[in-house]
Amino acid sequence: MSVKQPSHTPRKRSARPKPIHHAEDFGLDVTSGDDDLFRWFLLAYLFGKPIQSQVAANTWKLFIERGIDTPWAILDLPPRALVRLLDEGKYTRYDEVMTRALRQCMEQLIRDYDGSLMLMFESSETEDEFSKRLQKLYGVGPKTAEIFMRETEELFARRVE
Repeated sequence: MSVKQPSHTPRKRSARPKPIHHAEDFGLDVTSGDDDLFRWFLLAYLFGKPIQSQVAANTWKLFIERGIDTPWAILDLPPRALVRLLDEGKYTRYDEVMTRALRQCMEQLIRDYDGSLMLMFESSETEDEFSKRLQKLYGVGPKTAEIFMRETEELFARRVE
């Protein structure tokens, strides 16, 4: 007995393109110094993970509202509290992994650059070198670096002036 195949071909769902976010959409000016530069990095880090961008944005807002917006503040938060914060932001299946990743990334940033992305920028002669330095941080891949560096072009342009 043969199995009858459906006479129509199922439609493929078209994946909606992810929205392109900019620092200014979140009230950030990355050229103003380390504070906004780090806040943008944290947001890019969240956006760079396989999760809905609205979940990432809402989770980032929780970090900012609670003053957890520096590498030291993230590390000062007990791991269970960080897991709960990520859960609240709807990272429910990704909370433990993200907690470990964020903590490792912050430890590296503090150890290698005194917690300063501006120091990392100043230590980089080119955008390519800056991207490579970013990608040495735990959990930062090409996508996260691309999202973050979308907003650092002006910093490099100012060097030329």
